[in-house]
Amino acid sequence: MKIFGIEFAPLHVPLSRRLQTLTVGLFYTYMTLGQFLIWFILLFLILFTSIRFLVIAYLIWIWVDKKSCERGGRRVEWVRGGRFWKFFKDFFPVNVEKDSEDVELDPKRNYLFCSFPHGMLATGTFTVFGTRSGGFHKLFPKHTPHILTLRQNFYLPLTRDFLLSMGMSAASAKSINFLMSRPSGGNAALLIVGGAAELFYCKPGQYHLVLKNRKGFARLALKNGSPLVPIFSFGETDIYDQVSNPEGSLLRMFQEWVKGITGIVPIIPLGRGYLQYSFGLVPYRKPINVIVGKPIDVERVEDATQEQIDALHATFIKQLTELFDKHKHKYLEDPETTLVIH
Repeated sequence: MKIFGIEFAPLHVPLSRRLQTLTVGLFYTYMTLGQFLIWFILLFLILFTSIRFLVIAYLIWIWVDKKSCERGGRRVEWVRGGRFWKFFKDFFPVNVEKDSEDVELDPKRNYLFCSFPHGMLATGTFTVFGTRSGGFHKLFPKHTPHILTLRQNFYLPLTRDFLLSMGMSAASAKSINFLMSRPSGGNAALLIVGGAAELFYCKPGQYHLVLKNRKGFARLALKNGSPLVPIFSFGETDIYDQVSNPEGSLLRMFQEWVKGITGIVPIIPLGRGYLQYSFGLVPYRKPINVIVGKPIDVERVEDATQEQIDALHATFIKQLTELFDKHKHKYLEDPETTLVIH
C-alpha cells in the first residue's frame, strides 16, 4: 500500500515478523545512533546530577580495563544466547553451512577465520560467530568463536561492555597472537580483513573486497602456525544501500578524512522503516548465506619471509575466489556477478 509515495507494510503481518523487525531495528539504530545518545546522557549525568562520581569512575574503569579486549574478552553466554538473537537471525534470515562435508577443525588447534565482505556491519558473521542462534557451535562444537573488531570500539561506554560480553576482541596483532597461542587449541578468531575500507564499495549486488595489499593476517597465521579458514557471506551487501559517494565527491573525501582520523567510515545507510519499506535505518529483509570454506593448513614460521607471506596470501585469494565462484550460482540473483579484489 502506497501513500504519498511511501510504501507501507501490510496491516496483517504475523506477530513473529513484527518482533523480528523490531529486534533488528533496535539493534541497528543503537549501532548507528546510540553511541551519540550515550555520550549525551553521560555528559548530562556528570554536569547536572549527584551520581557524577559514579559516571566518572566508570569512565576511568574503561581506561584501566583497556587490555581486556586483547585477552579474549569477557564472554557472557546468556547475553549471546538470548531470545533476542533468534528473532534477529530469522529476520533476514542468516544461514551458515560448510563448503563441503569434509570441512572439519582439529580440536587441538587454533584457527584464524577470515570473512568477506564486510557489508555495513558484517551481519552474517556477527550472527554466526557472535550469537548462540547463529549455528557456529553446531558446526564446530569444540571451538570457541571470537569476533575481532576495531580496538577503538572498546573505548565506547556501554558498547564496549556489550562487545566483551559477546566474546569479541580487538582486531590487533597482540589480540590475535593471544588467541592463536592457546596451548590446548580450541579458539576460532574471526577477522573481517577488508574492514572499514570495504564500506566504500558496499552496494546491493556488488562484491568488492579490499584484500590485495592486506597481508598482515597471513603473517600472523605463519607466526602462530594457525590454519586460515576463508568465509564468504552471500547477501551481506544486499541488506542496505547507501548514499552515493563516488571517488572524488565531497562526501567521499569527507568519509576518507574521518576514516583517516578515527578508523571509522561515516556511511549514510539507506534502509527501510519499522512499518514502511521506503526509508529508514532498518535493513532490508534479504537472506544472508555464510559459507565456511576448507581450512588452509599453515606451518609455524616465527619470522616468515616476504616470499612466504606472499605465497600464503596468494593461496588464500585463490581459495576464496573458488569458494565464491562455486556458490554464487546458488545464492546470487545474478550468477554472472564477478568478485572484484582491490
